[in-house]
Amino acid sequence: MTVSRTAFPSPYEMTAPAAAEGWERLYPYYMLFQPWRRSAEEERFWFRDSQHWPTVVKPFETVVTELAFKGLGQFNTRHFAVPPAYGVMFRIHQGYVYLSPVAAPESRIPDRVPQFLERAGYYYANWDRLLENWKGKVLGTIRELESISFSELPEVQPYEDIEAGTGLGAADALLGGYDRLLALCHRACQYHFEFLNLGYAAYLDFFQFCKQRFPDIPDQGVAAMVTGVEMELFRPDDELRKLARLAVELGVDRALTVPDPGEHTLTALSREPRGRDWLDAWNAARDPWFNFTSGNGLYADDRYWRDTPSLPLGYVRDYILRLRRGEAIDRRLAELAAERERITGEYAALLDSPERADFEAKLGLARQVYPYVENHNFYIEHWTMGVFWRKARELSALLHRAGFWPEANDMFYLTRDEVRTALFDHASSWAIGVGPAGPGLWPAEVERRRQIVAALARQHPEPALNEPPRAITEPFSVMMWGITSERVRSWLAAPGDLGDLTGMAASPGVAEGTARVIRSPDELDLLQEGDILVAPVTAPSWAPAFVKVRATVTDIGGVMSHAAIVCREYSLPAVTGTGSASTRIKSGRRIRVDGTAGTVTLLD
Repeated sequence: MTVSRTAFPSPYEMTAPAAAEGWERLYPYYMLFQPWRRSAEEERFWFRDSQHWPTVVKPFETVVTELAFKGLGQFNTRHFAVPPAYGVMFRIHQGYVYLSPVAAPESRIPDRVPQFLERAGYYYANWDRLLENWKGKVLGTIRELESISFSELPEVQPYEDIEAGTGLGAADALLGGYDRLLALCHRACQYHFEFLNLGYAAYLDFFQFCKQRFPDIPDQGVAAMVTGVEMELFRPDDELRKLARLAVELGVDRALTVPDPGEHTLTALSREPRGRDWLDAWNAARDPWFNFTSGNGLYADDRYWRDTPSLPLGYVRDYILRLRRGEAIDRRLAELAAERERITGEYAALLDSPERADFEAKLGLARQVYPYVENHNFYIEHWTMGVFWRKARELSALLHRAGFWPEANDMFYLTRDEVRTALFDHASSWAIGVGPAGPGLWPAEVERRRQIVAALARQHPEPALNEPPRAITEPFSVMMWGITSERVRSWLAAPGDLGDLTGMAASPGVAEGTARVIRSPDELDLLQEGDILVAPVTAPSWAPAFVKVRATVTDIGGVMSHAAIVCREYSLPAVTGTGSASTRIKSGRRIRVDGTAGTVTLLD
């Protein structure tokens, strides 16, 4: 007989997976559970952030983890003085990211209330102007990132430098470029949260108002009142649909439905009579909308549409095939908008005049901020981070050619400070005229770390650490990550006690079909027409694949998670935050997904 647990293990009592001993030395000390703060950290409940970092994080990739949570905390704690909430603590444990939100001390909340009202109120009152300014800042950051280059150090300085009397060596640009790269990443992570926390706060305010005035309203009922809007996050997918239609219109669709489309497909199109017209449209869409990753933009090995044309071409092919079958490929935006207005009208009619004015004001603000909650994703995670990772890979390849590591992308097994040390090694040895020390050190160390990371990846991580609280009420944990008391209890249940799955009712509708477990974007090609997508988490860039599936089930995610929002906008039933669907459900098993009730039934 199996017995349910009452608590998750302490990180201090967990042994390292086989072949992963010493994993702690891969990460900066302050990101780890350390012995000298054990008592304080064991008193906290930590849950795994599999929504943003579903797989093992390599040492260099923690740059983004760290800067993201710095940005989140900074705007809650220091900029807007959000009354009840500070930031979110994070730790890397056995390669995975664990979180623990920090509440503001109750004694400070009264002082923070007027500060928040003044500061957040200013942003809400000037939302459109400040947001336009934000977009300019982000595009400027992207241009600065694009301007960074990492060039081979020359045998001797160009004679022009002598004539100009610059007095600086080529290594100066190399070291400065690296520092600039990190500084711009830091800047982008701050911009990421400049509006995001306020966006969630406005939606949360409306959500809580509705729950108080309409106690029986489902979470989806609240969400439905802000859905059905145009968003830039969906523009990349919209461009693919336009390209599919244009291909049919120009009569070049045959060239685009080859089994394995890629760069050769574009070459073949250039020889077609109308192919040039289609390629012009392709190139127009490519910049900026193909600055879109197959993942979530937080990993160094994410593949970007712009750099990997086989990805968008594969989606274009699928859309063309659907058009040939006479199927609709557009989002049902008008239907969503009509449903949004119907639900809004029904609930507004239940209120008297003063309350209706409050309702309309809060709804208006929620609708105003809602697009940013998703649109920032395109500008920061996809576009900005796409350039950041491309530049980082260029630097890694340069040091690989200098003998520092065996493969082009091995730099990501080093921390950011270790990379800078290696750069100094490279620069000073160039200046002195001798060989660097790094090629004698790093190849073996990188190989050791590669084995550790692989060992960590083979072990399924705990969903949470330490004893959970009696009730989880922290609103962002519930809405963003889908961490509820019920979810945590299901994680603690013994495997033998588990039957069907429950989760967040993320997007309405019921569908039955064959489950297809997808653990990474590289596996999206496995999806068959009519499958039900089961994944630890999905990314907004998976949207073109959604036309194939009947429903979606994820391990993590609340009603305002990316997966939930995208599924609602694509009219796809979804249950998020099940905790363990991707491990308990096997590909090929038939399941029923009730996105209205938040249940997943195992049919056979």
